[in-house]
Amino acid sequence: MANTDNRTKEGLTLLGNQGTRYSQDYDPTLLETFENKHQDHDYMVTFRCPEFTTLCPITGQPDFATLYINYIPNVRMVESKSLKLYLFSFRNHGDFHEDVCNIIMNDLVKLMEPKYIEVRGMFYPRGGISIYPFANWANPDFGYGDIAASRMFSQLSDLDKGDGAR
Repeated sequence: MANTDNRTKEGLTLLGNQGTRYSQDYDPTLLETFENKHQDHDYMVTFRCPEFTTLCPITGQPDFATLYINYIPNVRMVESKSLKLYLFSFRNHGDFHEDVCNIIMNDLVKLMEPKYIEVRGMFYPRGGISIYPFANWANPDFGYGDIAASRMFSQLSDLDKGDGAR
């Protein structure tokens, strides 16, 4: 009973729901949050989605990626099942790789207002070329601007080392 009360109090409608609805197109309304219970210190949360799919907006062919989302929470945090359903909603959505990473980052910034966030897409090759877009954002109220700038360019050296995931 306590778990149900906590879900209701937090406004979580998807967690534990047996009647899960899978959106057939991009749907940011699926995202839900809960309160960060450790606001007294900073820490990083990482999500890895090794089965991310979206569609090429020109050919309609599927694009596959491993998607990484790292963020330093502020007051609200994204609930993982809602994130999974949100990411699944890209399955029939057509957008370029770079757009997808920026859309996801912008939606999560709007949702949570984190201290810092980054989204990296490791898209598998199609036509002999892999694309690895990286988008990040630092809330100006928390002093992570220098880290955002350094992470933007340090991820390039990670790729040179053959370490696409950090």
